[in-house]
Amino acid sequence: MDLHLPDTLIVKLLLALLIGGAIGLERELRSKSAGFRTIILICLGATLFTILSQQLGVGIAPDRIASNIVVGIGFLGAGVIFRSEKGVSGITTAASIWLTAALGMGIGCGNYEASILGCVLVLAVLFLFSFFDRFLDSLNQLRQYRATFPYEEKHHHKYEQLIKHYKLKVVSRSQSKIGNTIRGTWVVTGSEPKHHAFIEHMLSDESITEFDF
Repeated sequence: MDLHLPDTLIVKLLLALLIGGAIGLERELRSKSAGFRTIILICLGATLFTILSQQLGVGIAPDRIASNIVVGIGFLGAGVIFRSEKGVSGITTAASIWLTAALGMGIGCGNYEASILGCVLVLAVLFLFSFFDRFLDSLNQLRQYRATFPYEEKHHHKYEQLIKHYKLKVVSRSQSKIGNTIRGTWVVTGSEPKHHAFIEHMLSDESITEFDF
């Protein structure tokens, strides 16, 4: 690929707008925390910082401002990562922010080919590889179950045995006894069909008074 785009400010900003918009649109369609406008602004900002760094650092250190983009973008990336009881979310969006900044730096220094090719590869990963991601997720899902049931002597471990019966693996567990009631929480991994079979069994168990899944 041999591009001969004019090395002008307007061309660089428009290209940053297009590349940031393409990646941001994908994030927006998936309702992520950093969406269309945010990703565009990140790409434009990285492009402008790179251009200004080259102008302000002529003869001294043309990369002195641009080199800090990587540090600054880390704060934005950290802001979209959330940890919950079900795991960590937002890592893909954080990586998208990081890569968008890199593409903006490439535009700012006039390396259009690398930026456009990088954008194509990013979109390929975000759109096409999501199908593989869902397939892998169906093979090994991490889920959390909470159940409340009456205490029965020598039988309060039967639900954990039931999890093993459906060939699911317990990652962590906790149980508490309140009066004559047991409240259990299990974090479990396994394939999607096995999870569904276990859930159906639990829903049909009349002794369970509360079940979150």
